[in-house]
Amino acid sequence: MSASIASAFDSGNIRVLRQDGPSAFTLSIVPDAGGEFFQWFHFRLSGARGQEACLRITGLNRSAYPLGWPGYRARISADRQIWRAAPTSFDSNEEEGTLTIRVTPESDHLWIAYFAPYSIERHHDLVARMAILPGVRARVLGSSLDGQPIDCLEMGEGEREVWFYARQHPGETMAEWWMEGALEALTDPGFAPGARLLAQARLHLVPNMNPDGSARGYLRTNAAGANLNREWANPTATRSPEVLAVRSAMEATGVDFALDVHGDEALPHVFIAGFEGVPGVTEGQLRGLERYKALLLAHSPDFQTKVGYPPSAPGKANLSMSTNQLASRFGCIAATLEMPFKDCADTPTPETQWSPERSKTLARACLAALADLFDETRI
Repeated sequence: MSASIASAFDSGNIRVLRQDGPSAFTLSIVPDAGGEFFQWFHFRLSGARGQEACLRITGLNRSAYPLGWPGYRARISADRQIWRAAPTSFDSNEEEGTLTIRVTPESDHLWIAYFAPYSIERHHDLVARMAILPGVRARVLGSSLDGQPIDCLEMGEGEREVWFYARQHPGETMAEWWMEGALEALTDPGFAPGARLLAQARLHLVPNMNPDGSARGYLRTNAAGANLNREWANPTATRSPEVLAVRSAMEATGVDFALDVHGDEALPHVFIAGFEGVPGVTEGQLRGLERYKALLLAHSPDFQTKVGYPPSAPGKANLSMSTNQLASRFGCIAATLEMPFKDCADTPTPETQWSPERSKTLARACLAALADLFDETRI
């Protein structure tokens, strides 16, 4: 019996170019709207129980981040709950860049993805689970182009205004796993840093800023083909209503601290990108950012500061990116948190690579570092 592949489901993305054998396929990734970006894949292999399957994804030299493939391992799951790393190799000289995944399924269905998916249904389960807890307020900031809600969960009674937001780039699913970890920590009475934060700040958490791209299986854009993290200088209702909704809500509250949660395709590290090149940035803002990073180093063995993006030259920061725009607009501390798609080179776990569980653990460390920062000084 011949195997088959399907991807017509929430966050699915793959195209079958040809079937090369009973359990062998040549595949390609469907680009995001606009055709500029592709990297995310998510599909189901069926009917290959006990057979070695060879899955070849081709044309990857033209993907959004070709340097993301060397050293990368695809994630697989039989139950969509536990994800592990599959034997994976990359050859840039084969069919314009080919990722080869070799698996022998022990079940009739096997799911294969770029990273452990975070479905729209799981998002709604998360929002519903949190919204009924004491002290949590749930509101809708606006709608996406496809009419999906931009959900925001709020808690805390302090004076500072803190914003956490994730999945501007929908294929970076570790960002919403991080959000799940943060929300669980903040609603856990036994998590002492959470209680300290709730006493000092009002927290606003947007778990998924790009539900349309998430559902469609995109890497980086919304339904209109807009890269949301290049829309913050001038968001519009017709191209980037998701950013317009969140930025408008931020203007209503003000912002003292903001963390934009992402994943990085190429660098096998956890790191933070700041706002050093923003025109008019103050020494106080820069000191606050550096202190936050130092505190996070103390709380997380996965976080490091040696490898990351080079800072922009003074006055040359791109203000269409959220971290730069918020630091400029509000005079706040803002940061972009990056997690790897590959294994974390500083603390490797070869069986799972970077994972949902590690993303959730990192969220607790980020919250603890922020609680410490607020204990030290007013920002």
